[in-house]
Amino acid sequence: MGSSLPKRFTRIFLRIYHTIEAILLVAITLATVFAIVHEFHHVFTTKMVLLTDILLMFIYLEVLSMIHQFVVHGKIPVRYPIYIAIMAIARYITLGMKELDGVFVVWLSLAALILALATLVVRFGHHYWPYKATNRGFASLLNDEQRDKHSTKDEH
Repeated sequence: MGSSLPKRFTRIFLRIYHTIEAILLVAITLATVFAIVHEFHHVFTTKMVLLTDILLMFIYLEVLSMIHQFVVHGKIPVRYPIYIAIMAIARYITLGMKELDGVFVVWLSLAALILALATLVVRFGHHYWPYKATNRGFASLLNDEQRDKHSTKDEH
């Protein structure tokens, strides 16, 4: 069922929405790239690469992958935030290994295991019940612009 709002209002609203979305995605991308550069600067100044540094770089990589997925497909698969959570737990355990209570480490490990199993369930479900192809976000904006170009060519 379509919207009862006028089509012109809907188009203007969606353009504003997509512009705000683009600005936020650029801001998130720039912040992530800045954090990556900062992390590399830290590694080069200390002349040491620790496991926590590598795990942090994997978190940044996953954030960039999420941005890429959102720009291309208009949605973020739920497994990307799960990957980030698993990396964050691993980094937290690695950072505080000496100070953390053994029971707390077991609980954190169990949380990481549950997240890994959730990823398997999501992947299994996606394999047997795939999503319908939809264009949302920038993908829909690009398709709308292409559709508008084709319809104006057909009219002339």
